[in-house]
Amino acid sequence: MRLRATRTEIVTTVVVVLLVALGVVALWPRSSSSGPTSGSPATTASADLAALRTRAALPPCPAPGGAPAAGPLAGVTVPCLGTDGVVDLGAALAGKPALLNVWASWCAPCRAELPALAEYAARPGAVTVLGIDVRDQPEPALTLLADLGVRIPSVTDPDGKLAAALSLPPAVPVSYLVAADGRVTPILPPVPFATADDVAAVAEGTAA
Repeated sequence: MRLRATRTEIVTTVVVVLLVALGVVALWPRSSSSGPTSGSPATTASADLAALRTRAALPPCPAPGGAPAAGPLAGVTVPCLGTDGVVDLGAALAGKPALLNVWASWCAPCRAELPALAEYAARPGAVTVLGIDVRDQPEPALTLLADLGVRIPSVTDPDGKLAAALSLPPAVPVSYLVAADGRVTPILPPVPFATADDVAAVAEGTAA
């Protein structure tokens, strides 16, 4: 009789242990979904970037106008600095002259010439001026433009596709003239612009 009772006690104990274990599993906290939460670093960084874009208040990046893309910029797609969108540069600049200015937030000469570019771009009838932020991050780039009060549309080149298309030299700033037919010509020597009139003297050559 004692042996039978002992076996019964063992079975009962095992059942109790299993029930307790199941209860612990049921109460164990599950991990949340893999997406970012409201307090995650990714969400915070996105909110900070949005705030910087609002502060910089950059004009929209150029959009395609229907003319066929040609030249070295055809098929080159890069992010717009002022928004979450991307820009097909060849299509966006097709059929019209433009001045491309390559800059970076860490570049002292760039900081000096950006206001001259912005002043020229604000003139009636000015050629399209597009900034290209290279080897940089969006946050310091937007902060620089906001601090300077420079409001020219700009794109970034995180993958180096645009740098390859332009055969970009290692030093910046450097500017390029884009003709209506897609031809791209570097402005040599790459001397930083000091005034809006300096920019106009070069940019007006793109209409030829």
